[in-house]
Amino acid sequence: MSQKPLPYPDGLEMAQYQGLEVHEVYGGMETNPYAHASEKHLTSDTGSDKGPTENVYEEGMRSRLHRDLKTRQIAMIALGGALGTGLFINTGPSLAASGPGSMLIGYAMVGVLCYAVMAAMGEMAAWLPIPSGFTGFAHRFVDPALGFALGWNYWFKYIITTPNNLIASVLVIKYWFDKADYDGPGANSAIYVSIFLIAIVAINYFGVGIFGEFEFWLSSTKVLILIGLMIFTFILAIGGGPDHTAKGFKYWKDPGAFAPYKATGSLGKFLGFWSVMSTGVFSYLGAELVGVTVGEAQNPRRAIPRAVKLTFFRIVFFYIILIFFLGMNVPYNSKQLLSANNQSVQTVSANASPFVVAAMTAGIDTLPDLINVCLLIFTFSAANSDLYIATRSLYSLAVEGNAPRIFAQTNDRGVPVYALGLSSCCCLIAFMSTDVGTFQTFQYFVSLVTIFGILTWISILTTHIYFVRARHAQNIPDTALAYVSPFGITGSMCALIFASLITFFNGWADFVHNPVTGSNFNWKNFIVNYIPVPVYFGMVVGYKLVMRSKRWSAEEADLYTGKARIDAEEAEFLEKEARRNGGMETKTRRIYKATLGNFF
Repeated sequence: MSQKPLPYPDGLEMAQYQGLEVHEVYGGMETNPYAHASEKHLTSDTGSDKGPTENVYEEGMRSRLHRDLKTRQIAMIALGGALGTGLFINTGPSLAASGPGSMLIGYAMVGVLCYAVMAAMGEMAAWLPIPSGFTGFAHRFVDPALGFALGWNYWFKYIITTPNNLIASVLVIKYWFDKADYDGPGANSAIYVSIFLIAIVAINYFGVGIFGEFEFWLSSTKVLILIGLMIFTFILAIGGGPDHTAKGFKYWKDPGAFAPYKATGSLGKFLGFWSVMSTGVFSYLGAELVGVTVGEAQNPRRAIPRAVKLTFFRIVFFYIILIFFLGMNVPYNSKQLLSANNQSVQTVSANASPFVVAAMTAGIDTLPDLINVCLLIFTFSAANSDLYIATRSLYSLAVEGNAPRIFAQTNDRGVPVYALGLSSCCCLIAFMSTDVGTFQTFQYFVSLVTIFGILTWISILTTHIYFVRARHAQNIPDTALAYVSPFGITGSMCALIFASLITFFNGWADFVHNPVTGSNFNWKNFIVNYIPVPVYFGMVVGYKLVMRSKRWSAEEADLYTGKARIDAEEAEFLEKEARRNGGMETKTRRIYKATLGNFF
């Protein structure tokens, strides 16, 4: 049966003239030439012939998100999510343990893994940008049990990181109080926790448009800070610092590019290299949050592919180049670097940053205060976006029927207020103590969040593999998609193996003899490094046993429920966009696209 897609609504030709990415808009399953899958299997537990997302939508607009996120906001949020304390702080111990060569190679490899994850997620999100994001994809393409475990895993991750970033913000401020030896009422941590918590709750409460604009400018500030650090470290490397010493590859030769870690010789250098993997994953985590924003994007089929493509180049630009310059300025055996990362005394502040060590090595003593200001921006932005992700993750769980339905309800601004309320309440643990800011506990936090995060990556890659198989079985060609992963199903399989290896060997150092403590097994670190894994698989198995869910076959996977509605919304947006701009790009927009638009 040969069928044609519905014609574009009036005005879409204008949108094409503007250069907007316009794709065929189908009226639904009846007019879709690629519709070969039945929808009757979608909610076998309820007997409904519609997907859980559709059921929630039918309750009214009170359960619908608003598509108010602009393309530039999504692109910058995706970048900002991957730029945080992992780059500012955790690169210090990583450099000391592995050396500049291992660090550069390791971050490059994990960067490719990160891009593979984002490309896989982008392909699915551009085809079906449902509000439940990659949680919904796992539920519909693989197994409801995977969607259940992925959603709760992601929510747990962000109700941990949000209060942690609030505490980190307070510790950054306390740096100045400690420096001035001031212990008056103004140094009370609860005051600043309250201020930051009220601020991020307010930003999230007043709508995703407000949140998107705040995060756009906060992330833009992060970018400018990192550009400044790149210029600064480059100038130091060529001898522009007070010491007038052109370091170049001096430290790559002495003490060397590869540091031995917990062993000597080649084995120690290999272990040092492998230790970078977990650090790299922690630093890149957050880039995938663009998959949470798909339900609130104004034009997801344009915004998501753009965010995926540009984020890779930005991450390479900021991480790889910045780490390369950092390794040229700080030797891995620097006494200042080792002292700054002394686990018994250090807290999350400017002193722990390797960029401060680079400045002090070159004879600059005034940089810590400036770095601390930058850290405050990074930690506040991280707390703000973390609360957003936690809220939308709980909303997604409710949409898919894996959490109480009340958390799917939204206010007039399209904000899931009950999900926001519960996620905000979890942030109150930030009032308990700031002891979690000690560097040892910060390392525990890094390990825990790393495993939560990489389990999310593994789930996204698994879902993409099932998605590609499903669309092939249902005769959906690549040309029907707004974006196709350049790695394909083979790339996702390779990335899945690599991510699984990182997970499996994440705690290998716990079994290696520690010459400092004299112990052969660190059981505390072992628990932190691996406890999320049995919890995650326990949720999968438990859901299957209780709910008796089934794994969807390629022919059964639901690739269409909700698509007709999304297509109609996209067509309406493009028509309005074309009419608003009169069918032509303004001179200002052309200038923006040719300059900042390509970078931001």
